[in-house]
Amino acid sequence: VGSEMCIRDRAVIMLVMCNYLPIKINSIEVFATTEWPSSVSVESDGAVLMDADSGVVLFGKNIHTKYFPASITKILTALLVIENCDLNEQITFSHNAVHNVENGSSNAGFEVGDTITVRDALYALLLKSANEAANALAEHCAGSIEAFAELMNKKAKSLGCTESHFVNPSGLNDPNHYVTAYDYALISREAFKNPIFVEIDSTTFYDLPASKNYPEGQTIYTHHAMLKRSNAAYYPGIICGKTGYTTLAGNTLVTYAERDKLKVITVILNGHMTHYSDTKALLDFAFANFKNVLISEVDNSFSDIMSNVDLVSETAKGSILEVDDSRSISLPKDSDISETNRLVNYELNASDPSNAIARLEYTFGDRNVGHTYLLSKYGNTNKAAQEDAVVLVGESSDTQAQATNESTTENKESSESAEESIFVDDSVKNNEETSINTPIKAVSVTLMNITNLKNKFPVIFYAIIVILGIFVLLLMLKLAIFLYDKYEARLIRKKRAERRKANLTGKALVTDIRDLDIAPDDTEKMKWL
Repeated sequence: VGSEMCIRDRAVIMLVMCNYLPIKINSIEVFATTEWPSSVSVESDGAVLMDADSGVVLFGKNIHTKYFPASITKILTALLVIENCDLNEQITFSHNAVHNVENGSSNAGFEVGDTITVRDALYALLLKSANEAANALAEHCAGSIEAFAELMNKKAKSLGCTESHFVNPSGLNDPNHYVTAYDYALISREAFKNPIFVEIDSTTFYDLPASKNYPEGQTIYTHHAMLKRSNAAYYPGIICGKTGYTTLAGNTLVTYAERDKLKVITVILNGHMTHYSDTKALLDFAFANFKNVLISEVDNSFSDIMSNVDLVSETAKGSILEVDDSRSISLPKDSDISETNRLVNYELNASDPSNAIARLEYTFGDRNVGHTYLLSKYGNTNKAAQEDAVVLVGESSDTQAQATNESTTENKESSESAEESIFVDDSVKNNEETSINTPIKAVSVTLMNITNLKNKFPVIFYAIIVILGIFVLLLMLKLAIFLYDKYEARLIRKKRAERRKANLTGKALVTDIRDLDIAPDDTEKMKWL
């Protein structure tokens, strides 16, 4: 349960979004008139070109085929170390760290007992591609290389990687150590979001401190030729990247570049001495044919809907929904937003924002070109929260009461700041009123099922809608006929009653006259009558 948002709020959100939003967004299907660019080819066995901001694949070759990654593995290693360690911590090289490497593999010359900072080791890892530095960092971060490999696989899974597996932090050959181009683009994209990683990886040279083999210290240089201005392979706009090579993996290369507000990632796997030329071809192709645009700048469909829906929470002042305005989409340069279709997806992933209500997806032809999120301004609603708001299956009343008490306590502790945005409803304080009423739960589940049917089987959905519409019209017609017949029968009975009353009055009058003993020729008495 969100700390600032009661269950009732989330139920209201889901009820409205399951019905109103899909109807307004999916009413018309659009067909793209601009073709998706494809005028590029690469010689490496596997390759991918991805928009770093939107995560959209602009070009791919065997992107789901498994290859050995070699030293580009160290991108994931560095990311995990940065996220879990202080860069000023000291690490000491163990015997296992120094000697658990292949003979002749890349190293920075550290020996058993050498001590450096995590920061120094990261520079040795990313610039010099030092395998002993990878081992030492793994042991320092997780206690052992095996434990660190578990962290690597867990991190990859959290980023949406499903076809990769890691067993060591350096990328040395192992049958169980493999990646796909798509998976490693996801990993690299996450790393390039980290400013510390980019700061280290974009450096072209670095001075390492003294060690046993280098008492005076040493200067190390990046292996990525496209970063070096003095190299023929230099490419303006490249931010950072990582090289790799083993006899089994071939040439591998990850590159991050930007030009004209378009940031792209390239991943090359199993290259045959063409990793730099393939990367250049992909970068040229990307910058010549694509653009990245903020959704909030080109499409106000969702914003208009939010203003029209005007959802107001019982515990909040103003709208409790907003569209994430930081998201972007990828489009061919000659196209625009009018050539895209929009889809509302309520099936959220663990990697989606915790306060997401739905994912608003854009497609260009049969390609997904980006997405944004419909967010709750207050509290967490993703996955578990949706289960609270819509299904609430498996929760005991005691658990709900405890959650509500915690939420109420937090609201009380932050009452001064909360007055600006949230008004705590008195009913939220009562444990008996925190759970959603059974009818609301039933309606919520029904609406969710209807939405899922619409997304998966649109033809069946609309056929059911038409049949139900006809059925409702027939029922209304039958009801109208019934009511008219009842009204007409009532009028007939009323007229008959009036006639019967008139007849009875006439007969009574005649009877009264006959009771009088009056002769027909008694004119005076007849006049009196």
